[in-house]
Amino acid sequence: MEVRNMTLKDGKTGMSLRVDKVGDSELKQRLMTMGLIPGTRIKVLPSAPMGDPMAIGLRSYNLALRRADAEKIEVTEIKEGAGA
Repeated sequence: MEVRNMTLKDGKTGMSLRVDKVGDSELKQRLMTMGLIPGTRIKVLPSAPMGDPMAIGLRSYNLALRRADAEKIEVTEIKEGAGA
């Protein structure tokens, strides 16, 4: 089962997500160079105490993103064991 229409900012620790769309062109260019492109699977990691920045795991590394940037990234939740 997939949950659509959410942004990365809405992701909770432990969620597995698939990137669907990355926002504005400046942000998109920067994140593409780090491997965060549509179709990429990511996992939301524990964040800083105040929640900003948030941390995600992708490919073989971890990445910290400001919540303002995470709000511009559309994702779909991937439920483990649901044919993901």
